[in-house]
Amino acid sequence: MKKIIKQLEPRSLLEHRLKTHVNYNNYAKKDELRKSLLEEQGYICCYCMSRITLDLDKMKIEHWKPYTKYESLRLDYQNLLGACKGNEGARLKNLHCDTKKGETEITINPIADDKNCENLIRYRLDGEIYSTDESINHDLNETLNLNLEVLKKNRKVALYVVLEQLKKKFPNTNWTANIRQKVINDLSDKDANGYYSEYCQIAIWYLKYKL
Repeated sequence: MKKIIKQLEPRSLLEHRLKTHVNYNNYAKKDELRKSLLEEQGYICCYCMSRITLDLDKMKIEHWKPYTKYESLRLDYQNLLGACKGNEGARLKNLHCDTKKGETEITINPIADDKNCENLIRYRLDGEIYSTDESINHDLNETLNLNLEVLKKNRKVALYVVLEQLKKKFPNTNWTANIRQKVINDLSDKDANGYYSEYCQIAIWYLKYKL
């Protein structure tokens, strides 16, 4: 999970809230909202960090505070995130992210400043994501199902790719702090197209804390 820095909300969402008799369902410009969410997230899912493209039908607008429980937050941009489809339509055990979460409340919040998700989450070499905080660990494993085997494999591959690139450039594996920091900076920034690398946080965490 990567920290999301919220930007200005779409003008259409602000204007919609100022009208009378408005709700989330009659907000007609959701594609504009989806595009805004994807741009600030670098086109990765707010939870699993898988790629979400400009094919806006391939993403969901996630209400971090559940839609059915917090009516006042349904149109609050700070409560809205871009999530992948999470294997929508599959068996329950194969669902993940918002599709698995549904209306369950969770502790971990990708936009929180006081509890930066990047500092609360750890990774293992096999791609497992976990936390030493029991509540957050439950969020990751049970509510969001982020250790679904395919997601673990994808994170493992993402880490492998970064390490292999480093090995090719520095075969003696003498990766100084400056070298590691350069890679961390590159992975932490969006590319020229505004994209983050998929599953980038596992490599960032490994370079920071395991080498």
